[in-house]
Parts: sequence; structure tokens; C-alpha cells
Amino acid sequence: MTVTANHPKSEAALEANKLAAQHGVDLSKLPKLLDLSPENITENVHAINSKCENERQKFIFKNLVQHLHDFVRETSITTEEWMTAIEFLTKTGQMCSDIRQEFILLSDTLGVSALVDSLNHSKPPGATEATVLGPFFTEDAHDVATGDSIASEGKGDYMWVEGKVTDTKGNPIPDAVIETWETDKNGLYDTQYSDRSEPDCRGRLRSGKDGSYAYRAIVPVPYPIPSDGPVGKMVASLGRHVFRPAHLHMMIEAPGFEKLTTALYLRGDPYLSSDAVFGVKSSLVIDLEPISDPQAALAKGFANPQPHKVLKRDFILATNDEGVEARRKTMPALFEGKA
Repeated sequence: MTVTANHPKSEAALEANKLAAQHGVDLSKLPKLLDLSPENITENVHAINSKCENERQKFIFKNLVQHLHDFVRETSITTEEWMTAIEFLTKTGQMCSDIRQEFILLSDTLGVSALVDSLNHSKPPGATEATVLGPFFTEDAHDVATGDSIASEGKGDYMWVEGKVTDTKGNPIPDAVIETWETDKNGLYDTQYSDRSEPDCRGRLRSGKDGSYAYRAIVPVPYPIPSDGPVGKMVASLGRHVFRPAHLHMMIEAPGFEKLTTALYLRGDPYLSSDAVFGVKSSLVIDLEPISDPQAALAKGFANPQPHKVLKRDFILATNDEGVEARRKTMPALFEGKA
């Protein structure tokens, strides 16, 4: 009688293969990761990640791993510094909630949001430049007619906003949907008030047949980004301030054209050249025209006769094709078979 001996290692290998197969992985086809060192670990991570079937994901992770490993080597990161980074990211996640995204704030303050936005929303010559959306856009803005107000009375100094929406050839774009929002005189958006019952300092309107638009608003003021969390502490540790210059948000959509998300910044603002989230572009800096005649405010529909400011700005939209062509230059990996 022949007795078959048990082979624990073989049984363990079979079980390991079975478990791996449940996740769609064949262990026999994976590269052997042994004797890893600072010199060869990067190529080994690339090798085991090369089985990814999504070409775009594989391309992104190959570059991510390469840059991360090069960063660790170039800076000689210590174990203590690595743990500090882990704890920082953990606290960043713990700070997130339904109304606050600390990771987006981290991206903003490191310039990543502005970089992603600039690459993904590059425009042809002559078109209005885009800038970061920011975290305070909402879908519930009231529809306002031409000349109506987006802000309730007492929210700030009066400001009249007007201009035209056109294409890159100067043709008017009628019926373009314009979303606009801003802070009040306290530097707060309506969503930052716990007793918010309806939208304020924000509105939705449409351009006229000639592409024109006009509405009443208030003069925006500078404000700080949330600074009570880990990102605020990081910014302070880098010797930076947490303020954004005063600005008015605009988002414009029309059929056949790329959506434009942008903002207008007030010339002379003390934070204009050191925006905490890197959103300012020279082409978006504007001057306000002071109107000293109090009666002119009444003629525009403001409640009280007092001096006010006028903001005049035209917006030039790129067609979908023009936008794609512009991105061929800023995002070559998307158009050269690397994605």
C-alpha cells in the first residue's frame, strides 16, 4: 500500500492561487519581486503594475510611481518625515464632510487645482481665460431677469455688472446661460451661513439676442480660505497667508461652445499677486468705474440713492472644436497615443 505524504507548501500554493484567482489574478504570470533595493524597487513596481488592462490608468500610475520614488530618493525622506506625511493626509481626510472638502483645499493651495484647470480648459487666442471653480458653486441659484439683483439688500456696496457674450469672431451669442456668485461684505458665501434658507449673492441669467447681459450685484471683498484644519496649518508653516483677492465668479454655457468657468479680480486688491489658491490671471483683472451720482443707482434699480461701482466685461467663448485644438498643445499625452 502506497502512502501519499502531505505537502503543506503545495497546498498553501494552491490556496494562494485560488484566492488570487478570485480577484482575477494568475500568480504564475506575475513578476518575481525578490531582493528589492533602492536601485531596483521602482522598476519592480512598474513591472507588477504593467498587468493593468486600462491603458490610461497604467500610464498615470507608471508616472505617479516614478515621480514619487524619485522624490523620496532626491530628498532622502526620513521615516519620521514619511510618518508625518501619513498623519497629515489622515487628518486631511478626517476634516472632510458633506460641506467641506479638505483634499480639494490641499490641491488648491499646492497649485494643483489651478494647473489641472489651466491644462483642461486652455483656450484659443482671444477667448476669455478660465480659472478655478472654487468650492462655493451651488445648483440652486434663482433665475434673475436682465437688470435684476443677485444680492439681497444690505449685503454690500452696490455694483452694476454688464457686458456681452460673443464668439472668437465677435458674433453675439444669444441665450447663453450665465451663473454668477460672490461673497457678501463679510467675505462669506451664502453657504457658509448655518441659517441659510435660500441662495443669496448668486444668480442665473441669460444673454439677450445681441449677446448682452446686465445685473445688479455688490462689490466683492477679499476673504480667507478655511484655515482651522491641517491645510491651513500647512500654509502657515510655509510662511504664506490664507487670503483670496476679491473676485466675482462667472460660469457661461451655450450650445456649440465650451463651458467657461472664470472669475474677475479687482485691480488694486492687496492679495492680487499672492492668491492662496493661485487663481489670478492678468487677463481677468478688471477696473471698477465709480459712479458718484446717487440718482444713477435708482435708475439702475438699486433700492437706495447712493454712489456705486460699474463693472463692464465682455466674455468670449471658444467653440468645442477650438477648445480641443487648444488642448492638443497643453495636454499632448491625450493626443499622442499615451493615454
